[in-house]
Amino acid sequence: MTTLTVVKKGDKVAIAADGLTTFGDTRLARSYKGEHDKILDIAGSKIGICGSSAHHLVLLSAFSKLEEIRLGTRMEVYETFRRLHPILKEHAFLNTKEDEDDPYESSQITALIANTTGIYGVYSYREVFEFDRVWAAGSGRSFALGAMHALYDSALSAAQIAEAGVAAGIEFDTSSGPPIVVHEFKLEGKPNE
Repeated sequence: MTTLTVVKKGDKVAIAADGLTTFGDTRLARSYKGEHDKILDIAGSKIGICGSSAHHLVLLSAFSKLEEIRLGTRMEVYETFRRLHPILKEHAFLNTKEDEDDPYESSQITALIANTTGIYGVYSYREVFEFDRVWAAGSGRSFALGAMHALYDSALSAAQIAEAGVAAGIEFDTSSGPPIVVHEFKLEGKPNE
């Protein structure tokens, strides 16, 4: 899968990801795949994607079909992903089934978002969380969370902590690998909710 991290510290936020893609037991290292990485640049935000390797192109295409993309607050992130869901179903043929007892259709996506307003997480049923310090997603998340928790109160920057989290995922998770990609933003505040 992957290791994705987001960090908010002081007046900065950062997002980082590993560079390995896997297809079952087969590893596709960065040197075999060109410019593709796990962090999309969408509407002034960086969106890290977990899950199927198909998500990258599917989401680039689906986001291009939205008239308005707003990701500046928890509610804006929710509304954007809610409007994205029917596009995923109709144009990308998303399989929305997970469990019979699920209360909602799944978008099959786990994503972390960083932008000038903060850091957010989006999950399968379009649950959206805003984080105040650190968070991680993917198969290396537990290693990343431990590393970032241990380093958060140090003198390291948001970008350095995010990178250290991904490095821990790469060190211990079999589905994460180099290189590490890091993006950092200066916090500028939220639009009116």
